[in-house]
Order: sequence, then C-alpha cells, then structure tokens
Amino acid sequence: MATAAHMLTPLPRLSRTVAEWVESVRELTQPRAIQWCEGTEAEARELTAQLLKNGELKALNEQHFPGCHLARSAPNDVARVEHLTYICTRSPEDAGPNNNWMDPQQAHAKLRELFRGCMRERTLYVIPYCMGPIDSPLSRCGVEITDSPYVVLNMLIMTRAGRAALERIAQNGSFVRGLHSTGELDPERRFIMHFPEELSIESFGSGYGGNALLGKKCHALRIASWQARTEGWLAEHMLIVGLQNPSGETHYVACAFPSGCGKTNLAMLIPPGSLPGWRVFTVGDDIAWLHPGADGRLWAINPEAGLFGVVPGTNPDTNRNAYEMIRRDTLFTNVALTADNQPWWEGLTTGKPVLDWQGRRYDPARGPAAHPNSRFTVSARRNPAWSPHSEDACGVPISALVFGGRRREVAPLVYEARDWQHGVLVGASVASETTAAAVGQVGVTRRDPMAMKPFCGYNFGDYWQHWLSVGARLARPPRIYQVNWFRRDAQGKFLWPGYGENLRVLAWMLGRCAGKAGAVESAIGWLPGPQDLDLRGLNVGPEALAALLTVDPGLWRKELAEIREYLSSYGNRLPAALLTELKNTEQRLA
Repeated sequence: MATAAHMLTPLPRLSRTVAEWVESVRELTQPRAIQWCEGTEAEARELTAQLLKNGELKALNEQHFPGCHLARSAPNDVARVEHLTYICTRSPEDAGPNNNWMDPQQAHAKLRELFRGCMRERTLYVIPYCMGPIDSPLSRCGVEITDSPYVVLNMLIMTRAGRAALERIAQNGSFVRGLHSTGELDPERRFIMHFPEELSIESFGSGYGGNALLGKKCHALRIASWQARTEGWLAEHMLIVGLQNPSGETHYVACAFPSGCGKTNLAMLIPPGSLPGWRVFTVGDDIAWLHPGADGRLWAINPEAGLFGVVPGTNPDTNRNAYEMIRRDTLFTNVALTADNQPWWEGLTTGKPVLDWQGRRYDPARGPAAHPNSRFTVSARRNPAWSPHSEDACGVPISALVFGGRRREVAPLVYEARDWQHGVLVGASVASETTAAAVGQVGVTRRDPMAMKPFCGYNFGDYWQHWLSVGARLARPPRIYQVNWFRRDAQGKFLWPGYGENLRVLAWMLGRCAGKAGAVESAIGWLPGPQDLDLRGLNVGPEALAALLTVDPGLWRKELAEIREYLSSYGNRLPAALLTELKNTEQRLA
C-alpha cells in the first residue's frame, strides 16, 4: 500500500464504495503500491519527473517548446482497436450489429484471468474524474484505475480529476468504474470491454489513448450513450463551436465528423480576412453531451477539459490556433524529432526529422517520420479561441447540428434536412473514407452514422429511435445539415479550399436558422444557390461551384439503394420513420 501522503482523506459513504472497489482490484492485480490522484500541478510534475527518469518521457527543446514532452507507444499499439472492442450486454440484440458483442459473464471471466497479478512491481493509480464542469448537473463522474503513469498524465489534462471529482461522487452516488492495465502490450492479449448495464469498463493490453484513457471514448461516448438513452439526452461524437457574426450575434453549432475529417480544424477555425467581423470560439473539439432544455432547445456541454488531437497536418496555415497552443505544456505521442530536439510531423514546412516516431534514425523508405495517428494532449484553456462558456454549468444552446464525412463524390458541399426526422436519416446515412485513427485499411468508404460507428454503446436501431424521441421533445429543435469539404473533380483535385473558408458554409447555415438566407430545394434537401454563399475573395470558379452544389440523380439512386441495404441490416430495431423518410427521398429523386 502507498504511504499516507498518497491517500485522500476518507470521505462519506460513497467514498467507502469507491475504496471497497479499489481494494477488490488491489487483491486481484497485486500492485506494489496504491496512489490516489489529487489532480494537482505538483502531482503532475512529480509523475513527469518519474517518467523522465525512467526514460518513458523525453523532454523537448525548452526554448521552442517549453514544458513539452514526448512519449512513444509500442509499435503495435498506435490506434483504436475496434475489432477488439466489445459491448457486453446480457442480450446481443441490445449491442446490435454495429458492435462486437460478448456475454458479460464470459467477458468478466476472460478479463479476470488477464488482470490477475498483472500489476506486480507496478503502482496502481486511482483517478477520480468528472466529465464536464464540476458544478454542472449535466456532468457525470467516473473512477479509472490504471497502472500507467502516462495514462494518469493524460487524464489529468483531459478531465477534471482529483479530490473535487471524488467529493462530487460522494454527493451524487453514481460513477462509472474503469479498470485498465497495459499488461504486456501483447496484441493477442488485448481487449477493451464495456459493460453498459453495469456502468463499467475493463481495458487490458494497450496504452494507446482511446483504449487506455477510459474517460474519453469509452466513458464519454460508449457508456455515456447508454446513460443518455436511459436519462433522455444525447452523448455524441461532436465538436461544439461558437460563431459570432459581424452584428455581434453568437450561435453555437455542434458538428459530427469521423476521425481525420477536420473536426479539430473546424473547432478552432480562424475566419478568413475576406470575411471581416466574424469571430469563432471553441467550446469542444470532439465530444458533446446534448440535453433538452426547459426552453425547448438543445443545450450542450463539452465533457472534456483537454484536447487529444491528431497532429500530422497541423501548421500555421491549416490550424494556427492548434499550432500555437501545442508549443507549450503539451504531451506529444509518436511524433518525430529534429536534431535540436523539437517535435516534427508531416505537414510542417520548417525543420527536418532525424529520428522517427519509434526513435530510429529517420529513413523515408520506412514510412512517415511521425506516425499518421500521432497525437498531442493539451489543456483546452491553451487554445487562443477557447470559450469561457465551456465552463457554463447549463451548457450552450445549439442552433444547428452538422454531419459530415470524407467523400470524393456523391455528397454536395452542404445541404439542409427538411426537418428533424429527415435529419436523423441524414445523420444515419453518413459515410466516410477511413483514416489512420483506427486499425485497418485506410481509404475505404464505410457507413459511419452520426460519426458514432466506433463509439455507440448500443444497437444503432435503438439509437436512431432515441434521436427521434429526443427531437419530439424539442419545441425549438436545431436545424440539421450535412457537409462534405472533400468533393473532388475528375483529376482528383479538391473543389473546395476548406479550412477557414468553411465559415462561408456555416454562415449560410446560421442565415437559414435566422430565416435570412435563401436555398434551392432538391430531392435530398435544401441547398444554397450560388448567390446564397458569400464568396467574396474566394477563388472558386462557376464550374467548380456548380459541381459542389450538384445532386447527381444516378449517383444518388445508387447511394439510396446502399443506404436502404445498410439500414435494413438492423431488422425490427430499425425505426419505421427512417424507412418512410428514405422512401420519400427515393420518390423525390424519381
């Protein structure tokens, strides 16, 4: 056991519940010591010094990257492992075909043998944490037990961790239990198990972010989506951004994109100089918890306190805010190094890598210098565009929901759903080309409804029905849109410049929400006419704009047939309302 200095002062009844669970894990895993995390800066400094001493962290160039460090994960442990991620419900139908399922008893038995004695000669860390502002009724708490100090450092950045969270647990009487061990980092002994009916998570054999930072995807999406259905709200893979127009009016938009489709860039968008008077504020870059408010609107909080972003491609031109925020007090994972010990990744226009992400002498023949899924972990408050409303206990009101994906053709630049029910079909139909954030083949187009395919903790059919139910409770629901920044011409060239110019599309959406912007009706929804987008100072010709706003009937007939086939795979769990909306779209197209 740890010394008294590492133990929190005993708290009321629920704290004893936490302590009893910790004791049961101690008996199973047999650590040499237990450390309860206080969430203080001194604690983070102590852990960092420990990892620097044993070589698990490397300090970066103090002149150019003060307070920054590099961690390297095992070469076989660099991304989410969706094929080893399970939802363990009593009924396989409750997990649905969108998830890998395992019987809870079987899963517990399998993991119990893996966890038995796995922390010998290691320290067991107890991390009480709160997802969302500590005083918000919309927040939820958890406790992660881990044997990885790297995980602790990340969780201290990504959540409100420590004593305040434990005190909230003592008051509220509920928390998500998360048990994690890196094990031997053996891919053959790697599992990420979720038990939504028990509000618990067990992860073994990986030290990579999404598999090991159990407050993130595991809790804030897979378990929280189950909690949200039970309690009447939505846990979504969405950024939250505030947009202030030249008149000083601020609206908040929540946007869902699969990993690698520009979420972080959009969350920290910098208005182009040709659109003076606009301001952008980041509330969240990855996850949104959306609650129906008493005023009939959806209100959102960002459950996270930090950013765990993909770093390749980040530079002053693509995302200046992200580039500036990660130059101090940032934990990098799997980036390359220059000769003077600065972090380097593909997309930088300065510097030259000498060591690759595995610490080897850089050789272009062995692939990229930085891993394509290399990451930065940094406090959200470091973002120059950070919104203090991120800490509002009631959240922020949402004017529009936006779904997007990476499509070379088919999907136009933007279109608006006819109403909430049609919008649920639009979200359920999202497809995107895969990226390096998940293990598997890159560039394959797959259905990723609401960008939640890897993260929904239950049957998608039930999930879509829950979306319909939430919408039915909203007197003032947000409008719903789909965007595609990645449309290409026949030569493979992007038709839309993207990045900050995406504000032009968002501005049209807000104009639609205010009843001030025009639109053209199409079979799939409402599109802007060429005159409805503010294109001042933008080098997009009439032919490219026409292609961006084209709905090709032949391509869309094929798309709708594929959507019908996909939705039908959910059988009797599929809401009839979605088939009705699909039929209506097919008829309009005909």
